[in-house]
Amino acid sequence: TSHINMPHQHKLVDAIRVVNVMFTFTEFMAFICLVPATANNNGLALTPPLGWRSWNLFGHDVNQSLIENIMDGMVKRTRRDHLGQLSSLCDLGYCDVGLDDNWQDCNHPSAAPHMHYHDKEGNPIVDLTLFPDLKRMTDHAHYLNLTAGWYGNNCICKDQCETEEECKLQMKGDVKALVKYNFDSWKLDGCGGENDLVLFNSMIMEMADRPIVVENCHWGNPKYDPDNTLPPALGCPYNFYRTSGDIRPSYESILSNLATVEKYHSRNQSYPGCWAYPDMLQVGVENALTAEETRSHFGSWAIISSPLILSHDVNDDVVTDQIWDVISNREVLAVNQAYAGDSGGVYEKGKNHRYFSKPIDGGSRVALLLMNTGSSNNTLMAKFEDIPGLSCEVNKCAYHVRDIWNHKNLGIFETLWSVSVKSHDAAFVVVDRVHKKDVGIAVNS
Repeated sequence: TSHINMPHQHKLVDAIRVVNVMFTFTEFMAFICLVPATANNNGLALTPPLGWRSWNLFGHDVNQSLIENIMDGMVKRTRRDHLGQLSSLCDLGYCDVGLDDNWQDCNHPSAAPHMHYHDKEGNPIVDLTLFPDLKRMTDHAHYLNLTAGWYGNNCICKDQCETEEECKLQMKGDVKALVKYNFDSWKLDGCGGENDLVLFNSMIMEMADRPIVVENCHWGNPKYDPDNTLPPALGCPYNFYRTSGDIRPSYESILSNLATVEKYHSRNQSYPGCWAYPDMLQVGVENALTAEETRSHFGSWAIISSPLILSHDVNDDVVTDQIWDVISNREVLAVNQAYAGDSGGVYEKGKNHRYFSKPIDGGSRVALLLMNTGSSNNTLMAKFEDIPGLSCEVNKCAYHVRDIWNHKNLGIFETLWSVSVKSHDAAFVVVDRVHKKDVGIAVNS
């Protein structure tokens, strides 16, 4: 390898506040200008949503005070980013706080026959001992300049509607409650009978006075796979969709869930307004991941344009300090939010490695994540000629490499870049194609 050293508002859910240290604002806007016409036409999630949800850490142990305290934690400015700026999680873009399962009052006396938490009119029955005032909870979110997410088609004491009429009544009741309590986003799970996402999305658009982000959480088997040949309301009647079963706090589960996105990426079925999603992050959950696994997990979700949904206790200072440098990395977040016609995916894999690429800035710049999936340290190597989007006339180009984990320019390389990576860790870089004559390298004629 030849190497030459060179010095070098109240918001919608998808209005991500990323301060980009690597790109100019003009360049960043160029990343997201290629928006396919087949995305959900509610105009939301044009970049991958960022936020927090309750399930991975708290499971069924949720209540209104807990969620409101999490909201408070999302806006606290007690830590500095790598630029030295005091930043809250919401300052970084994580501004949606989602309540998951177990808000419902299971087996309530007024539940309809064969149902557990919907009454005869299809209205969901809230457990008022745990959530005495959901509207007050969403008001608290909005006061903090956050958005609030809810959850339906619940798995705990699931309501399996049996007829089309019964399911329509139940879905209508859920949408009425969603609007009544003033939620901003909605996660539709796969346990009950509410599977008609086209109908559900049309109900939201008809009954709500504003667009609402919809997550299709049907465990990798959505009734409606994204279909670029159909009109938006039919081709992707949601804003992001689960490609996998539930994630667990283990490296093996992370790799398994990550692999489920490859099918959709290969078909270009992950794009603005319709993102593929291998489930919530396990970063900082139960101290189950090593520091190396935490970087790999977060970095791989970032480079494939997955929504980045945190799950840790944001008010636990010990845990948050441990993961802060990863989740607050503005250069990594900028890669996640960028879009230049390709959501990012695997371009090479072997027994002990997976290499991901994602074109940014119209393709002249490419993000690379080199994952060491083996059980020992390995030297990983990226050959520039093998990387999608970095093609160049023979002997005309060299490549500038920047380490975005550590915010360092590594220099100019001609043919390849290699790095020693610890077991289960990942190197994350951005590669710029440059002309050799511009950086003082002789060009072979």
